[in-house]
Amino acid sequence: MTTPLRIGTRGSPLALAQAHETRDRLAAAHPHLAEPGAIEIVVLKTTGDRILDRTLAEAGGKGLFTKELEEALLDGRVDLAVHSMKDVPTWLPAGLEIACLLPREDPRDAFFSRDGAGLDALPAGSVVGTAGLRRQAQVLERRPDLRVVPLRGNVQTRLAKLDAGEVDATLLALAGLRRLGLTGRITAVLEPADMLPAVAQGAIGIEIRSDDAMTADLLASLHCRDTADRLAAERGLLAALDGSCRTPIAALAVLDGDTVALEAKVLSTDGRQVFRAARRGPRADAAGLGADAGAEIKAVLPPGFFAT
Repeated sequence: MTTPLRIGTRGSPLALAQAHETRDRLAAAHPHLAEPGAIEIVVLKTTGDRILDRTLAEAGGKGLFTKELEEALLDGRVDLAVHSMKDVPTWLPAGLEIACLLPREDPRDAFFSRDGAGLDALPAGSVVGTAGLRRQAQVLERRPDLRVVPLRGNVQTRLAKLDAGEVDATLLALAGLRRLGLTGRITAVLEPADMLPAVAQGAIGIEIRSDDAMTADLLASLHCRDTADRLAAERGLLAALDGSCRTPIAALAVLDGDTVALEAKVLSTDGRQVFRAARRGPRADAAGLGADAGAEIKAVLPPGFFAT
């Protein structure tokens, strides 16, 4: 290689931690990439990083965190882009692909409250801050007596707003907290039965140009098949539902040997309507199981549900 391998990333502490993990895994797998200057991390600011005064749903959805990184890939400014897979839209731009998925972190959500009370113990009328409709809908499904308000910003910003009393409680992905070493403050880890995760939560995906065989070869040894099969089921569901950040969709696939089990649900934003599906079958058919579960839910949704 005559030029550095350029890794594109957002500039948040979590995004940088994920980019550094990718760099370290590449360097460990390929000794020539451990040489000084062999890998360069290129920080780019995305639209999602700039818009902090409204929810992602109001601002336009998941692509807000990937658009600028994908433009940098397509015009050759970077060789690979590191994403939180839960931020990656269902459909990718022509000429790009997710070539590698790193081993998935714990996909559960973590709950924080100022007074140490769990979700079920919060006083009626307490204010819960969250950036996503999925968490909002499931909080209100479980506790319709609470008030949910938008809370944007990176992990540190949201915790600072909690400390400042702007909200009584908030929720964050456990995976990000583990990668940042911030698990000590967690009030409780929510089990999937209480808060089903976002599709692909906890997974890091690496996107490249489809015709870049050299970078694909470098990433091949880092690819986690277990993560890929789990995400195939979850993203298969998302594709069948045509889901986006505007729709509260939750799903989690787990593996048991050669079998994959998928739990999924779609909710109204107020948590009053909940539609569920579950599938279990060969992991070789993970994407098909997800698509089938999505079709089942889609068939029973009220007319115009996704437009509300």
